[in-house]
Amino acid sequence: MAEQVSPESAGQAAPKFGTFLGVFTPSVLTILGLVMYLRFGWVVGNVGLPLTLVIVLLASSVTFVTALSASALATNMSVGVGGEYYMVARSLGLEVGGAIGIPLYLCRTLSVTFYAYGLAESILWIWPPAWGEIPSGSIPLLSAVIVILTTIVAGKSAAVALKLQIPIMIAVGVSLVVLAAGIFSHGFTAPELSASYRSAPQGFWYVFAVFFPAVTGFTAGIGLSGDLKHPRHSIPRGTLLAVVVGTTIYLIIPILLAFSATLSPEILAVPGVQAWTVVALFGAWLVYPGLWGAILSSAFGSVLGGPRVLQALAVDGLAPAFLARLSKTGQPVVATWITGGIALAAVGLGELNAIAQFVTILFLTLYVTINLCAAAETWGGDPSYRPRINTPWYISLTGSLGAIVVMLLINPFACVAALVLESLIYLYVQHRSFQQHWGDARAGVWLALARIALLRLRTHRSSPRNWRPHFLVFVGRAEKRIGLVRLASWFNQNRGLVTACRLIDGNLSWEDLNLEQARAEMDDSLRANGLVAFGEIDVVPDFEIGVITAAQANGIAGLQSNTVMVGWPQKAGRLATWLRIMRALSKVKKSMIIARLKWAHEPGQLKRIDLWWGGLEQNGDLMLLLAHLLVLNTEWRDAQILVRSIARSKEEHEQQQASLERLLSEVRINARTEIIPLAENTSVADIIRESSADAAMVFIGLKDPEPGQEDAYAERLDYISAGLNTTVFVRNAGEFAGKLV
Repeated sequence: MAEQVSPESAGQAAPKFGTFLGVFTPSVLTILGLVMYLRFGWVVGNVGLPLTLVIVLLASSVTFVTALSASALATNMSVGVGGEYYMVARSLGLEVGGAIGIPLYLCRTLSVTFYAYGLAESILWIWPPAWGEIPSGSIPLLSAVIVILTTIVAGKSAAVALKLQIPIMIAVGVSLVVLAAGIFSHGFTAPELSASYRSAPQGFWYVFAVFFPAVTGFTAGIGLSGDLKHPRHSIPRGTLLAVVVGTTIYLIIPILLAFSATLSPEILAVPGVQAWTVVALFGAWLVYPGLWGAILSSAFGSVLGGPRVLQALAVDGLAPAFLARLSKTGQPVVATWITGGIALAAVGLGELNAIAQFVTILFLTLYVTINLCAAAETWGGDPSYRPRINTPWYISLTGSLGAIVVMLLINPFACVAALVLESLIYLYVQHRSFQQHWGDARAGVWLALARIALLRLRTHRSSPRNWRPHFLVFVGRAEKRIGLVRLASWFNQNRGLVTACRLIDGNLSWEDLNLEQARAEMDDSLRANGLVAFGEIDVVPDFEIGVITAAQANGIAGLQSNTVMVGWPQKAGRLATWLRIMRALSKVKKSMIIARLKWAHEPGQLKRIDLWWGGLEQNGDLMLLLAHLLVLNTEWRDAQILVRSIARSKEEHEQQQASLERLLSEVRINARTEIIPLAENTSVADIIRESSADAAMVFIGLKDPEPGQEDAYAERLDYISAGLNTTVFVRNAGEFAGKLV
């Protein structure tokens, strides 16, 4: 009976493998695969020996750097089931892990079909002519049989599948020995040094792209991470050793082929296994078993690795949970049978060459991501990142760039298609908001970038040209003041910072307060209303001192809050308190906004923003900028700004009119102006109430009241705003005062 397992316990019932059998053997046999037998002679015959060695070194350098990056990641974590997917998901997050893991599973599944087709075709190469023509449908039928047999073996026991690779490795080794023996026995000749491109007129990079899949597959052992005794030790040792052994053999083979007296460049340039069978000792009899073994080993690697990726996806919630179930022997049997079923269905596709390039591209995107993971971990510098193999971030980044170049060389259209597919998966996973319970390297990267930006801001000379409002909004309970936070978001265009702060009267010394829960509730409320703001909870023994202290402490380096915003208070006397606080904040260059929100406007009102320009306290600059920022939002795009001022004489009227029009022209803000004469027996407050009664929003400047005059000034503000719609009182105290540009 199968049972659900956690990622940490996945595969504990199964036998565990060491470095040689669990990592090195499947990795090196996947490297020494089909391309080695069918395309090595073709490469030498087209580009000559020197460029062949260059191709091998270039291709192997990409895989070697990726192996270093994978080894660094593996030595820093306890790698669970899923191999490459597990490492990527734990380094760059579940979204990136899913974007890579789902295509990785499909690649490994389709690879089973590819290898089955390749094995079926190579077996039928020895069909005796005396038996007549090969029956139609033989290749798909034989491929289906191979898929079924490999799936049965893998589903029954990973140990059996891996132990079968020992005789396969021997067969591959024997084929290499008889090749060398045949070349030595037939003598040597001078190799061809120049490129001829006999059967590859497309040129060097075409030959490189055809050869590159020969060096891939070194992650086959990583894919079995959940079945290893000590993955942290076995993965780097087995993977790096496989890459080094594969590269060494790949440097020796072209030298042997190029110096062979039996093999002319014309024979070598013909694609196929003929170059090996012509010169090898005992001919094809010892070459074909190695060829078949290499293909079969690659098929086993895919049919073992694919289900484990699917199992890991299921454990992380990216696939149905039943796919994570294990058999009594510890095998992901359900995932294995589904993988085999998909591979068997793919046999019916027939011609798979077109898909083969797409699969290769997807594998290369995995290499890109593994290198990016290592680079991000190193560059982010999280204290928890302490790998035993430390790869410099620029080396890993170079590996990513190299893999991208190879993707474009192989097939630029398939490259774009693969990136589009993975981007769509990323967006889907992100949209589903899957929860992960582990940290990842992204936090370290963002922190490093934030530090660099803050250091730059600290040394950068501030200027009114770069000024934008960063709001500290005192909200009490966020759900009750959500309109205030929304107004702040409109004002800063989602480019500045908005911090929603709740003050709790209390004392941390003896009160037990659940601040984390309160902060989480605030964040949930902000998020539910689609607002991007930072939540902050401060416990203060005194409200007035607490506000001033929080306002001074809020922010860091060049990102301190420069504008405090509060809503219209409900408590009697609280407005006077805010005015006293405003006077104190003015001394530390903090501007202040007191907003009286009334969103329920009467029908027929104009969507007009009135701004009352006094000119005495230099509040007009900030009010005009805030009004301009407001109308840039979709909700206020049709609103018209009307700058109003009061004149006491005809001369003052003309002077103010000219001054405002000149100012609006200089600051490039689209607004109308209106100068209203001050009639006898009429107060400024009455003119504002009467003129702006039908405005959607009204901006009015504030002054610092004299000590002891706060209550009287509060009554005046209440009288003015009582007859208006939303009223925004503004006190400009920062460096922006009088410097609108």
